[in-house]
Amino acid sequence: MLRARPRPRSRILARAATLALLAALALVMPPHPHPAQAAIGGITWQDEFNAPAGTPVDQSRWRFDIGGGGWGNNEQQYYTNSTSNAVHDGQGNLVITARKENPANYQCHYGRCEYTSARLLTAATFTQAYGRFEARIKIPRGQGIWPAFWMLGNDIGSVGWPSSGEIDIMENVGKEPNTVYGTVHGPGYSGSGGISGSRTLGQPLADGFHTYRVDWEPNSIVWYLDGVEYHRVDPGRLGGNRWVFDHPFFLILNVAVGGYWPGYPDAATQFPQQMLVDYVRVSGYTSGDGNPPPATTRIKGAQSGRCIDIPGANPVDGAKLQIWDCNTTAAQAWTFASDGTVRAMDKCMDPAWAGTANGTEVNLVSCNGNPAQRFTLTGSGDLVNLSANRCVDVRDWNPNNGGKLQLWDCTGGANQKWSRA
Repeated sequence: MLRARPRPRSRILARAATLALLAALALVMPPHPHPAQAAIGGITWQDEFNAPAGTPVDQSRWRFDIGGGGWGNNEQQYYTNSTSNAVHDGQGNLVITARKENPANYQCHYGRCEYTSARLLTAATFTQAYGRFEARIKIPRGQGIWPAFWMLGNDIGSVGWPSSGEIDIMENVGKEPNTVYGTVHGPGYSGSGGISGSRTLGQPLADGFHTYRVDWEPNSIVWYLDGVEYHRVDPGRLGGNRWVFDHPFFLILNVAVGGYWPGYPDAATQFPQQMLVDYVRVSGYTSGDGNPPPATTRIKGAQSGRCIDIPGANPVDGAKLQIWDCNTTAAQAWTFASDGTVRAMDKCMDPAWAGTANGTEVNLVSCNGNPAQRFTLTGSGDLVNLSANRCVDVRDWNPNNGGKLQLWDCTGGANQKWSRA
């Protein structure tokens, strides 16, 4: 929600109301299905919006940002806490309504605001690191209309934006009615430089309800539209910039009107415009307390009970990684580094010659910054090479000492399942 195209300045000014609240208590990509998904636990927070018609927002779950300062994007709405702009409809939905109106008391940065809307957030009521964050939404439509479901880091009050991090789960701009965007913003990749992906359907998203979701785990965020993956980000995508998605975030729902990226309403834009939210649900990440995994660990195979090992503890470039009886030597002391690499004995796990095909050997090579050296161990136990989109696999299902590793399509087989030990 902080990204504009073009954007002349950062969204720091957009956070004034959010910071006050915290002080008081803030390219089109094709679908890419992937069988390796995060291990998701039970629901930790939710709002099903089942209250009777006319019921205000539940302030034990949501609070409001209020004001018309342009929010860093030259937006034209004034956000209120009125049931005219956010209310239950009695049919299982929250309704956020953008209206064309300019009462004298709604002052914007350019004079009297022409529109009102609402922006709800959980900064004072709920934050969480890692897990599944999902909403079922029917978005509004029209030139200049900008609905969003997104998250900000809970440390925004102390470190500011973009160092706090931002995860945009769903953004749409009315001039692109068929396209959803998913983006992260952080230091060195904010505003129009955010790391973004998108998916375009054959009909406007506003024609019906869709589910918008991210699965977020240490060193990986994956976006889904209606259960189909279309974008993923890991530390290796940041061009050497800092990964700031390792602490709790809070949720935001809003409908903006106008701004640098969506442009402004025109004669064809009809008001009022409504965003219907059927539910918002957050599920836990099952790896424990939400903290990053230990820095150094053995990687143990589910089939064999043996660990990934550097043969002879000799870290020569091109050493063919194997499984071996688990031990405490440096040959099995792996580090999941912040740049997405997996390291031991000062070298990196590497697909031979940056290969991506089934059968590519998994070797040990000097760390070189090649994206081919990025791996992630998902909560479901798949050790995935992100460039190849394939899993680390024990060749020929060999459970014995010396069994060699390769890349292969993720099948869920026991010879592809790994855990930290």
